[in-house]
Amino acid sequence: MWSPNQMLVLALVAASSFTSVHVLEFCQSTDRDCHSDDNHDNMASNSQPSLHTVKSRWNVSVSNLIKDLEQLKVSSKKLIEAFPIDEVNGNFARSVKNCIFSKSIPTPLRGPLRLAAASKDVIEGILDLDVALTHTNDFLHFASGDKLLSGSVPLAHRYGGHQFGYWAGQLGDGRAHSLGQYTNRKGEVWELQLKGSGKTPYSRSGDGRAVIRSSVREFLCSEAMHFLGIPTSRAASLIVSDEPVIRDTFYNGNVKTEKGAVVLRLAKSWFRIGSLEILSRSGEIDLLRKLLNFVIDEHFSSINSDDPDTYLVFYSTVVNETANLIAQWMSVGFAHGVCNTDNFSLLSITIDYGPFGFMEAYDPGFVPNTSDDEGRYSVGAQANVGLFNLEKLLNALSPVLSKHQQNQAQSILKGYTNINQMRIHQHFKAKLGLLGEEEDDGYLIAFLLKMMEDTQSDFTMTFRQLSEVSAQQLHNRKFPQMWALEDLSSHKLFSDWLSMFLLRLSRQLNDSDLQRQHRMKNVNPRYVLRNWMAESAISKVEMKDFSEMELLHHILSHPYVTQETAEELGYAARPPLWAKRLKVSCSS
Repeated sequence: MWSPNQMLVLALVAASSFTSVHVLEFCQSTDRDCHSDDNHDNMASNSQPSLHTVKSRWNVSVSNLIKDLEQLKVSSKKLIEAFPIDEVNGNFARSVKNCIFSKSIPTPLRGPLRLAAASKDVIEGILDLDVALTHTNDFLHFASGDKLLSGSVPLAHRYGGHQFGYWAGQLGDGRAHSLGQYTNRKGEVWELQLKGSGKTPYSRSGDGRAVIRSSVREFLCSEAMHFLGIPTSRAASLIVSDEPVIRDTFYNGNVKTEKGAVVLRLAKSWFRIGSLEILSRSGEIDLLRKLLNFVIDEHFSSINSDDPDTYLVFYSTVVNETANLIAQWMSVGFAHGVCNTDNFSLLSITIDYGPFGFMEAYDPGFVPNTSDDEGRYSVGAQANVGLFNLEKLLNALSPVLSKHQQNQAQSILKGYTNINQMRIHQHFKAKLGLLGEEEDDGYLIAFLLKMMEDTQSDFTMTFRQLSEVSAQQLHNRKFPQMWALEDLSSHKLFSDWLSMFLLRLSRQLNDSDLQRQHRMKNVNPRYVLRNWMAESAISKVEMKDFSEMELLHHILSHPYVTQETAEELGYAARPPLWAKRLKVSCSS
């Protein structure tokens, strides 16, 4: 018989600390006055106003917003002064040495240009811009790569990476241009980047473009992940055009013409594990130290730069936070799809959205990326992939660590699995509303996941409906209109598990059924970006209809709140049969 911890690992769950989220019991999405309580102001509505908008829970003084794009002070100065820049100019593909960035001018999208989406939360809350500016020609040209702001020197970042387990050499920003850093009125520094903005020295054989389908997915998912409470890059806008882009979507020789798009995205930093790997492998050790010192000084304020173990403390922090990030992915059934070292942020945020997917029927072997023939990056393998990537990070750091520090770092890395298993326990206890600690909690969680796997129960809605069902309904084994629980209850051992669960809840003193439901709703979303939802929005955007994109954006900005329009559209219903035929790949 497996131990509870072994069953948890075999069930392939992970966990992390939860941020408390406060929600309404029900939200009429057409009601302008519908909002959550004030403590949930980080879950603000975004994008353009519409009849479907849930009222923002976060307010910004309109008088303090920038109403002229020329007043947006973006600067590349700090990055250019900190590092040597590629001595060769031009966007032609080449091998680059002894630098972190190459200067690279974006290639503007060919018009006509259209604003397909804008995040009000990012535009106003991060960039301090009046969202009305997104409807101006100036913004269209800026966010599509045609207009550079004063102080902006576009840069393409040089990095390498291990791709599907093998060292791939020089990679770099092959279709992305960093426009510079912006310090907002809260004192936060954000780096602005265009994705899909044309060739760079790192484009290799690519055209530097992104297509509508992948750009819609990146915009929606990066914003959805933020509102789920998961560390992520953000998306400010999506500009689409009629510019033809040639793609072989599934690498089967079936080439077709698609349309180009550009996402304006933001992160505190775009440095990733591959940023250090390329320097270490090229023997550029002085530059490796320079980049490490910069990253630590700018983004790890708790680390004392005078400490002789600075790099060791940095590594320990990245190990811990990477374990936490992957655990958070697992808590919502998110599979990144391409967990290469060049896609893993040093700040442990989710970046580079490609062939991702949210698991529907619970399956640890779920692979969203059809290009991943071996299932290396299946949802259940992500924790192990994180360990692999952290091993590669340690290899990159080894030239700047003493032998003793390298041994200590190996011990730190060995602790990764324990961190992950601890988070497993914490996360899924919270998803089940469990308080305190009891010996059989691990078994209770693993038992549930095994039943979900056997019955192919929906991951998101099983936990959500357990949050919504009353204790009396559980006692009576009656789940009217709760399709996911009905699927789960078909398991021959469901009654046994349910008896254990109810007995466990009964021992939680001073905890009412309503309190239990409220806690569970705070951590179990009702809406995630399922592939069929994204596909439906994509098909309309390609026809120049942005209404579903806007609506879906609004709904995913409030994933824990039941919304009337979302229910009418079936966003919490059993996925349509045609959704099973959907495929996504690395081609974008």
